[in-house]
Amino acid sequence: MIKADIQTLDDVKLMVNTFYGRVQEDHLIGPIFNTKLEGHWPEHLEKMYSFWQTILLDEYTYQGRPFPPHAQLPIEAEHFDRWLQLFDKTVDDLFAGPVAEEAKSRGRKMAALFQVKLDHIRQSPFKPLL
Repeated sequence: MIKADIQTLDDVKLMVNTFYGRVQEDHLIGPIFNTKLEGHWPEHLEKMYSFWQTILLDEYTYQGRPFPPHAQLPIEAEHFDRWLQLFDKTVDDLFAGPVAEEAKSRGRKMAALFQVKLDHIRQSPFKPLL
């Protein structure tokens, strides 16, 4: 079966819904997400639709700052690695093409940036400006 690339908001929603369905069931990162988002999954998914729609489709619907909600979570490198494994597998299972590759590239860049920011916050004696 030839897979299509990510082209529409419906494609983004399929990617996001499939990915976060897998996250919720994951033994390592599922408990972190499920605790933080208990009762708020629909709002989170809507936010993720617009985030990825903005990044991948150049349709500017996302307004916000993605890092601050993650700053206080008990997450380490192993959690980012698992997030990326699930994300890349989801994209590869559903899509193929330059936009799908861009999604995976952006996921890796965000994970790396978030880890650098978290390390900085955790090592600084000063309260972060979030």
